[in-house]
Amino acid sequence: MILTDAKILQQIESKDIVIQPFDRSCLGCNSYDVHLGKTLGLYKNETLDSKSHNEIETFEIPEEGIVLTPDKFYLGVTHEYTESHKHVPFLEGKSSVGRLGIDIHATAGKGDIGFCNHWTLEISVKQPVRVYYNMPIGQLIFFEVDGDILTPYNKKASAKYVQKKDIPMESMMFKNSF
Repeated sequence: MILTDAKILQQIESKDIVIQPFDRSCLGCNSYDVHLGKTLGLYKNETLDSKSHNEIETFEIPEEGIVLTPDKFYLGVTHEYTESHKHVPFLEGKSSVGRLGIDIHATAGKGDIGFCNHWTLEISVKQPVRVYYNMPIGQLIFFEVDGDILTPYNKKASAKYVQKKDIPMESMMFKNSF
């Protein structure tokens, strides 16, 4: 089941959900709007190797915004820091963002119970589009789970995205054994 606005507020009060900064006007009837953080990243190499550490260069979005182009893959970050201790968070793009031809995640829309961080966005665009720091970019939806949680994400030894950062995080695929 998806949490309603009243249930999200209740879970924020009990600290089972944390959203910082929190703005009540961003709370919808069953979701919370998140915003584009000030930092974007681009991979340094044109060809990426899934067995290697592919480093990114980060840069800040200027006040006048920045034009994203279809020939590049951008990593962004949410302005909001979130924690979810009893619910599965899902990040989806806002419909108005999708109607501009902006995709905010390629595959990683679902978070894990115990995810405590800013969300890295996997941004691609269909045509050139100007984006701005702090523009609404997505919405978080929280799902209830059934059963006990043995090991939340932030306690897993194999968790690769636990270092708290307000900048985009590059792929850590190279840490897997394959």
